Amino acid sequence: MRCNEAAVNGPARYKVISCEVFSRLIYSAAAHSPNVLDVEFTELRSHVSPDGLRREIQSIIDRTPDKYDAILLGYGLCGNSTAGLRAGSVPLVIPRAHDCCTVFLGSRAAFLEHFGQTPSAQWSSACYHERLGGWYEGGAAGMLYGDQEAYYKELAEKYGRENADYIIEMMKVKNEVDHLTYIELDGFDHPELQESFRRYAKDSGKQARFLKGSTRLIDALVSGEWDDEEFLVMPPGSEIKPVYDNDRIMEKNN
Repeated sequence: MRCNEAAVNGPARYKVISCEVFSRLIYSAAAHSPNVLDVEFTELRSHVSPDGLRREIQSIIDRTPDKYDAILLGYGLCGNSTAGLRAGSVPLVIPRAHDCCTVFLGSRAAFLEHFGQTPSAQWSSACYHERLGGWYEGGAAGMLYGDQEAYYKELAEKYGRENADYIIEMMKVKNEVDHLTYIELDGFDHPELQESFRRYAKDSGKQARFLKGSTRLIDALVSGEWDDEEFLVMPPGSEIKPVYDNDRIMEKNN
């Protein structure tokens, strides 16, 4: 379903704001898209300071001119970093995802299938390895321990202790599984990198698990195919409101 009216009458013009971990996926999708895209990236792992990342993204939103048909956000909730972001004069579009793991897997269903019982188990991908220059021992999406106390206080004040406990639990890196997961993406991997991951897992005392990922969410985001089940489309003036479930993830708050 095409959700952008401008795209019906010709190419749409989108501003993309995204974590740099999706840079290769977004450039690839942009190369095949009929739409006109201008892209700006934030630094990987900026979500360890949710307030800081939120301010950075909001600043880019606020200075984006209204020549664009929509602003596309290459993030999930990402430790609450996108909670409270407000659309200006241009609509915002964001995947309904807790974090980038869902985006790399291609759907919430795939995330729940493989990580439903261990949502913060360690995983990585070629895109993470490229940006980090190695395999990050804390886990690709985990929060650094020293950041948790201040972060928990912020969450509890805004959303209550029950929701704060849930978010912190989701962000913790856990070691209760006997494997490390590598998310494969067709066209973005090579055998040498996967062999390096196998050695890394073995050195960590774990098995290497390989899952087939998908670019479908990034492709849909860039192409303007924003199905309501998978994307939140926010009209001007509305704000991202977290839901903290595995279904809607977030809603708009006018």
